[in-house]
Amino acid sequence: MGNPLPILYRESRWWLLKNVAKLFVSGMQRVEFTDFWMGDQFCSMAYVLSNLYFMSCAYITHFRDPWVTCSAGGVHWAIPCTLSAVPSLVRLVQSIKRYYDSKLITHLINAGKYLSSIVFYIAYYHWRHRGMLDPVPFGLMVIFGTIMSTYTSAWDLTMDWSVLQTNAPYPFLRKDILYTHWIPVSYTHQVSNVCIRFIWIIYTPRQGLSTPLRTFIGGSLELLRRVQWNFFRLENEHIGNTDQYRVTREVPLPYSFDEDGESIAGDDEDARPSVKLARVETRMDVKSDEA
Repeated sequence: MGNPLPILYRESRWWLLKNVAKLFVSGMQRVEFTDFWMGDQFCSMAYVLSNLYFMSCAYITHFRDPWVTCSAGGVHWAIPCTLSAVPSLVRLVQSIKRYYDSKLITHLINAGKYLSSIVFYIAYYHWRHRGMLDPVPFGLMVIFGTIMSTYTSAWDLTMDWSVLQTNAPYPFLRKDILYTHWIPVSYTHQVSNVCIRFIWIIYTPRQGLSTPLRTFIGGSLELLRRVQWNFFRLENEHIGNTDQYRVTREVPLPYSFDEDGESIAGDDEDARPSVKLARVETRMDVKSDEA
């Protein structure tokens, strides 16, 4: 990744390193789409980040019973908890910064979503630290997990994807759709997105698969959820940019021509000065309004 030679897509590697580094200074500069999009990707890597502690601990202890000494519920449970919550903390800071810059209340609501994720990670790792048998930590984990999953699912569908529109050509999608050939897939992804948001439920049964295997399954499904989330999030962003003329092939002009005037201007030379005069008058009106 840090290879300075102009091979193996150096510009792309530099772009990735630069934008990842910007996540650590969130709140100190204006938050752009690339910043919070990259932050969302890391939010789905909580399982990977938490295992950084496990691998480091396993190497330090020479792999002497690492599932006991280095587990997420061990003595140093706060370390994997912090690693898992860092991406959500970054997005929380970014949302507060966006509210500070724009004064839009939606950014504070979005910040609450990431705050609920942080609280859930604390409750989850504390529950595992207490041996996963204490009913009080278990109850707190279930409560905060339900709040987080409901919060994030609602935001995914209504804000990030802008679906669930009853007056759309395809019910519960959006009015404008780019993936018109994948309508059934769109409905399927809505359901799977919500189901995977509640993936923490697989940790609750006392019997069955081992906890490490469950966490691996949960982490893998979350990565798959993020992949499908990206398609519809970028689709929604592109449609929004088009509606606001940030991305367009036809720029709206401050004047218009009727069909008769345009045809006369093309055939009759005497009609052209009147068209030019209309342009000048329109520009003068615009300048006077700005003044």
